[in-house]
Amino acid sequence: MFLEILTPDKKIFEGDVDAVQFPGAAGSFEVLKGHSALISTLNKGNIRIRTGKELKNVVVGGGLVEVLQDKITVLASSVLV
Repeated sequence: MFLEILTPDKKIFEGDVDAVQFPGAAGSFEVLKGHSALISTLNKGNIRIRTGKELKNVVVGGGLVEVLQDKITVLASSVLV
């Protein structure tokens, strides 16, 4: 599945992933290959990206996520360091 994380300023991440956990407004959730279509708001928090045995964390200041046909697009308001 393909993940893209964007802010108003730049592209933060782009690539194939195995699983992604999000800080959803109604609670955290995970997206795996074959996930049904979804649009959700994100709270400030950590996006955990798993690719094989690697784990990457991206802390966002909130935003939106769309899942559609094994493509995940995140529109983050900001990325926190």
